[in-house]
Amino acid sequence: MTDEPDKELRSRLVLVTGPSGAGRTTAIRALEDLSFEAIDNLPLSLLPRLLDGPSSGRPLAVGIDVRTRDFSVDGVLDLLVELRKRADLDLDLLFIDCSANLLVRRFSETRRRHPMAPAETPIQGIERELDLLVPIRETADHLIDTSELTLHDLRAEIDRLFQPQNVTPLAVSIQSFSYRRGVPRGADMVLDCRFLRNPYWEPSLRALDGRSAEVAAYVAQDDRFAPFLEKVTDLCALLLPAYREEGKSHLSIAFGCTGGQHRSVMMAEELAKGLAGLEWQVSIRHRELDRRG
Repeated sequence: MTDEPDKELRSRLVLVTGPSGAGRTTAIRALEDLSFEAIDNLPLSLLPRLLDGPSSGRPLAVGIDVRTRDFSVDGVLDLLVELRKRADLDLDLLFIDCSANLLVRRFSETRRRHPMAPAETPIQGIERELDLLVPIRETADHLIDTSELTLHDLRAEIDRLFQPQNVTPLAVSIQSFSYRRGVPRGADMVLDCRFLRNPYWEPSLRALDGRSAEVAAYVAQDDRFAPFLEKVTDLCALLLPAYREEGKSHLSIAFGCTGGQHRSVMMAEELAKGLAGLEWQVSIRHRELDRRG
């Protein structure tokens, strides 16, 4: 006999940390999308009390970094030792890492001050923080280096590590693009929207994009739009469960039109809403609009 609680009755906690700018917030949001209760920058002294309180019945993801009140490396390491002794808790320490060069670039692009060098250059704060976090990094259960990852790649890696084991993950990404700039690399399914009514030729709509109600109404007036959307949605409803059963973790669907501004954007938005309504995990990207932004 053993006093250890049944694994199904044990609480699950994922502590997420890493250097500023590496992608910790994105990782926490990805865990929240997997039905984790997510709390960012909880003071370390409050975490044991939170675990001893009433349970929400959901796994818990807690983000900590150098901005966290009462943060210290020794404090984090001592807390990890105590939490790992608990028989009623499954603990994972997830460390989101990134190279110093990429962190410098990210801080330069956003013009944010580094929390460890508010009056100095970002590189000074980055170097201090990377050195400070080495002992925590070495004790991590999972390490994800985001230096070469897109946001979509990071979310897919989080899904792979923390998706409930009784569900085979399938993340669906939907994007719009312009044929002038070429078909997106890695797209599994490419659909051409250039046969639909083109808002570009309507002067009042030219400066808008497919996310606007005016453009959506204009495209929807094309008699071919509704059957096209219905058949594409039906096709996805047929294929996605089959891909999931085969163990596929990610499917990319791309809609293209001439400029990547109106018809493809509107179709991507409509399909994303339809698949989300069918409870698929969907992310969306508008390649040409993102570039302009």
